[in-house]
Amino acid sequence: MLISRSPADGRVIAEYEETTPTRVAADIEQAASMQRDWETVPISERSKPMMRLAELLEENRDDLAVLMADEMGKPVAQGRGEAEKCAWVCRHYAEQAERILADQDIATERTKSYVAFRPLGVVLAVMPWNFPLWQVYRFLAPALMAGNAAF
Repeated sequence: MLISRSPADGRVIAEYEETTPTRVAADIEQAASMQRDWETVPISERSKPMMRLAELLEENRDDLAVLMADEMGKPVAQGRGEAEKCAWVCRHYAEQAERILADQDIATERTKSYVAFRPLGVVLAVMPWNFPLWQVYRFLAPALMAGNAAF
């Protein structure tokens, strides 16, 4: 059992069961299965849940800021700013992914040459704790918009 305590007063915020290697493997397989469907979704459709995520971050920024303060001692004002920045990155990639991921023609002696951007699959992220939302969202938004799954 893992216990999350407030750095300010030591109270228990949450308790978590430890994850087993078997559970991790099952979760990765589930992510891979879901990613195979996700990569077939057009970018214009991928942007809809990303825009909704931006809205949710903004709607819940105060609660998220308090949670960051409770879990890691981050000042509430900084937590609000972090939540807003995460909403911004979600919108940015929702709005720009189609342009960023468009095939790029390149000049060669061939009839047609281009660089194509295709999903990689399940992408693992290992994140530091000091920006608990920002580190995740700056990775998550472009990865999802590119058709990947994140783990």
